[in-house]
Amino acid sequence: MAAKKIILITTTSFQDVPGIHHDLLDREGYQLIRQRGPLCENAMLDLVGEVDGMICGDDAITPAVIDKALPRLQVISKYGIGLDKIDVDYVTEQGIPLTFCPGVNHTTVAEHTFTLLLSLCKNLLPQANDCAHGLWNRRTGHEIFGKRILILGMGRIGKEVAIRARAFGMEVTGYNRSWDDSFAQTHQISRVTDIEEALPHTDMVSLHLPFTESTHNLINPDRLALLPKGAFVINTGRGELVNAQAVVDALESGHLGGYGADVLDQEPPPNDHPLLGAPRCVITPHIGSRTYESVGRQAEKAARNLILAMNGQQPLAQANQVPIPQPPSN
Repeated sequence: MAAKKIILITTTSFQDVPGIHHDLLDREGYQLIRQRGPLCENAMLDLVGEVDGMICGDDAITPAVIDKALPRLQVISKYGIGLDKIDVDYVTEQGIPLTFCPGVNHTTVAEHTFTLLLSLCKNLLPQANDCAHGLWNRRTGHEIFGKRILILGMGRIGKEVAIRARAFGMEVTGYNRSWDDSFAQTHQISRVTDIEEALPHTDMVSLHLPFTESTHNLINPDRLALLPKGAFVINTGRGELVNAQAVVDALESGHLGGYGADVLDQEPPPNDHPLLGAPRCVITPHIGSRTYESVGRQAEKAARNLILAMNGQQPLAQANQVPIPQPPSN
């Protein structure tokens, strides 16, 4: 009788939310190792080496982790779409299929983007907290109707943000290297090709770009200074897109009207992270895609990707061009 395949699962959303994804893995008879990520390199090194597959979140998948995992590791199934914590080039060089889950969380992340934006514009959190403590302090907020929003990154999530922004009556401008003319015309979205030229003419910036070398610290002191006084910045992309200290400085000076983020450059953050406790700043713990509906879609896709690849079949979505290894014949 063949030994059970061992699967390491580190994504907490996958583990915490009920759904068909659990049944799918059970039917395969895998031995499951569950850990609560995101895990650093040292933690991953302690776990790999005797696992056949991974379902990971934002864990550190470094060359050292891959070397330790080989030759046994057959597939990495990424829960979600962000691959910046995975050394994709090295994974590919080592011939390991890497799967991911595009197209499953764009609506819920777009909703969370407006949750952050509206909470800042309406001073929601401080006023709700005042009421909870018996205080009736009424602060004046802002409408978003008629405001100008600049969406940096017009992929699936950026497009969903644009649709909702138009529904709120906002003027929408988008930035992306590739451009969907049909979508832009349908939803009355203007295109910009120079971020610096666009920033002085926007009231709100929404970040949806991937983290790359070119987007690291995209929002820096110089670009913040270009924004009109009182503008808002929302980040549901990646924490590394912004210079955190520059954002704090702009908030404390009063130049930046508010900053809302579901992502930080360190997750979980240290207690002394500069954005924690900053004025007019709303931080949520990377929950933009953590709804029962979205988790169900992502988890099922991650599970199916893993199972298909482990069985020598083409997964639903593969992030690298590596042949799927065929299981040994009985």
